[in-house]
Amino acid sequence: MDKKGKVLVAMSGGIDSTVTALLLHEQGFEVVGITMKTWDYVNSGGSNKETGCCSLDSINDARQLAVDCGFPHIILDIRDEFGDFIIDNFVDEYIAGRTPNPCVLCNTHIKWEALLKRADQLGCEYIATGHYAQVREENGRYIVSKGIDEWKDQSYVLWGLSQECLSRTIFPMGQYHKDDIKQMAIDRGYEELAKKPESYEICFIPDNDYRGFLKRKVEGLEEQVKEGNFINTKGEVIGTHDGYPFYTIGQRKLGVSLGLEASYVIEIKPETNEVVVGTKEDLKKQEMKVKGLNYIKYDSIPDNFESLTKVRYKHQGEQSTLSNLDKEIKVLFHKKVEGIAPGQSAVFYEGKDVLGGGFITK
Repeated sequence: MDKKGKVLVAMSGGIDSTVTALLLHEQGFEVVGITMKTWDYVNSGGSNKETGCCSLDSINDARQLAVDCGFPHIILDIRDEFGDFIIDNFVDEYIAGRTPNPCVLCNTHIKWEALLKRADQLGCEYIATGHYAQVREENGRYIVSKGIDEWKDQSYVLWGLSQECLSRTIFPMGQYHKDDIKQMAIDRGYEELAKKPESYEICFIPDNDYRGFLKRKVEGLEEQVKEGNFINTKGEVIGTHDGYPFYTIGQRKLGVSLGLEASYVIEIKPETNEVVVGTKEDLKKQEMKVKGLNYIKYDSIPDNFESLTKVRYKHQGEQSTLSNLDKEIKVLFHKKVEGIAPGQSAVFYEGKDVLGGGFITK
């Protein structure tokens, strides 16, 4: 069988990347598997048991598939690259009172760069991952669009990829629903893999305790950001908190009361160590600004462009009007949106296509 080309497949040991490698192998690509170790959680002072994509079990699962199919598999240690950039940004953003987006940064600045570098060294024309998204060439540009399975769609975390990266990327999962992928794994003798639980946590915080992580990473953090005040929208003190970095926009169960209504974090003020609390209605805003832009479908977005804009991964998105400012875009939603958090990604869509995205500033 003639080979379609040589492809470097990022393999985490999970079902999506496993089926990605299987499908490309069956389709006639010359597959090379690569598993990237990004983080050593035990050395950070966390859990004694590693979980997720960096665990020994996951690495072994990826290697076993390669052995079964007869293609090479390599392990790439990028802990230093990952830690210096992703972890420092994660900590800095929380200290600045913002909510970071580590998966977007990792895809944009770490994983794809590492994959392309090794692909070149190994003579691979393409790279492939198990993301639920699609990519196509149109009018000289490479366009990311939503995967067929809207519930699993991961186009939101890919807005930062360059045209060069996209021109060499394959996303086989984008053409299928998750149930189809599970059945493919079962049909090929990987029934246990189909039963393997998925991880939704940040890879370097598998216990999902980001507050504990911050305390371990920033020496003397609790002394630096001692307890401060919860204030309402009128500026009145209504209680005390443990330190502003330990709160995020939209958070509930704060131990303070607004009378009969539930209370939510609606703003974080690092300069005064204050956390502003309001009602669910106070949490809704109609406009925001976005910086650090990357354009995908077009090389720019004209003024007064109508777009569906998502403000977090599982947000369904709201219709909006985009206006160009100096190195920023102002987003005016057609109706108020809940939980807009500085530091998170805003991603703009035209239909199912990603126009581009950036980071929410306010």
